[in-house]
Amino acid sequence: MEHLIKDGTFDHHGYLNMELLRFTTAGSVDDGKSTLIGRLLYDSKSIFQDQMEAIEKTSEQRGEEYVNLALLTDGLKAEREQGITIDVAYRYFATPKRKFIIADTPGHIQYTRNMVTGASTANLAIILVDARNGVVEQTYRHAFIASLLQIPHIVICINKMDLVDYSQEAYDKVVEQFKHFSSKLDVQDVRFIPISALKGDNVVERSETMSWYEGPTLLYTLETVHIGGDHNLIDVRFPVQYVVRPMSDEYHDYRGYAGRVSGGVMKPGDTVMHLPSGLTSKIAAIKTIDGDLDEAYPPQSVTVLLEDDIDISRGDMLVRENNIPDQGQDIDIMLCWMSEKNGLQPGGKYAIKHTTRDARCVVKEILYKVDVNTLHRIQDVNTLTLNEIGRVRIRTTVPLFYDEYRQNRETGSIIIIDEGTNNTVAAGMIIK
Repeated sequence: MEHLIKDGTFDHHGYLNMELLRFTTAGSVDDGKSTLIGRLLYDSKSIFQDQMEAIEKTSEQRGEEYVNLALLTDGLKAEREQGITIDVAYRYFATPKRKFIIADTPGHIQYTRNMVTGASTANLAIILVDARNGVVEQTYRHAFIASLLQIPHIVICINKMDLVDYSQEAYDKVVEQFKHFSSKLDVQDVRFIPISALKGDNVVERSETMSWYEGPTLLYTLETVHIGGDHNLIDVRFPVQYVVRPMSDEYHDYRGYAGRVSGGVMKPGDTVMHLPSGLTSKIAAIKTIDGDLDEAYPPQSVTVLLEDDIDISRGDMLVRENNIPDQGQDIDIMLCWMSEKNGLQPGGKYAIKHTTRDARCVVKEILYKVDVNTLHRIQDVNTLTLNEIGRVRIRTTVPLFYDEYRQNRETGSIIIIDEGTNNTVAAGMIIK
């Protein structure tokens, strides 16, 4: 982050205003995810000196012939002992063009829920494939989950090219295998990059040993992939999180509605409709801690002031008068079940959170579950257990204002909570 230090002082304002890319990594066991992230951090000069000295010492103690960059991300003791990733590890770094949040997710099938958690907010997914083994079952599973979560951009990194003598034939074989499978998925932007995370080929610097590859490096792709259109900028969706009433003499009549813009572009003077009442008003002002805005768009957090007094509370939503979301209590969702103790069964009652709205629901039926390795639908299912994904129909206690997940990831997502333990037991994507 040397570019953010000016006259010996860190430029906090410049850092906060940089464009943020969230990306997740996934792959089979030993495909080199942690090594790749370590290489990105190392080659982009995002590692502190004491961190580097620590992993050099650990690598030497373990008798390894090279500095094991995977130690930068495998933070849990069990991960280091086994040489695998178990939990979702978040890492942060920045280049002169962007700042990044990495979610390093586990590759094992028993940690599917961890991948769903880490990938749920990602703009981009990196899926690693071992050049020696080609596309395997776990590759299919990770691609399916990335598609299910509507991650806009997928980068297939064919890793360990150094172990196949940087063969273009091995690279082309993986590309062909994945393209055949991805044609069945709802994936718009797929890119392929041959790399060696261990040697650094095509990660930050171009490889001198793969002259046949004319595409960009991984870091260049991360810095330049267009993410401005990843948010829904058409359908105005503003879930109200908090009603701001200062209760002071200076702001005696002040009433603002704070929240994060989930869709569309809002401007002062625009007419908006309040749900559930259906009443309309015009936006008087859009305020932030840095001052008033001429417009607000996802994912900005703002306070909206209206020209009229309307009874609005947390969980309500502001939308366009002629562009309202679906409203209903009977909803179909694709669920990933995350609880180890109890499975999901018809008749089960749970608490739910959808945008800023809290409610309760009952499971009406399980329509089918998906074999994530083959994409086959398994019918006549009466339960979903840990890490299983299926289509479920629920009925909520109050109407929800929602869009399909493919249309808006914010208003189309839902979490299910066990009322007894208050644990999140499932994450869901609304289908209709």
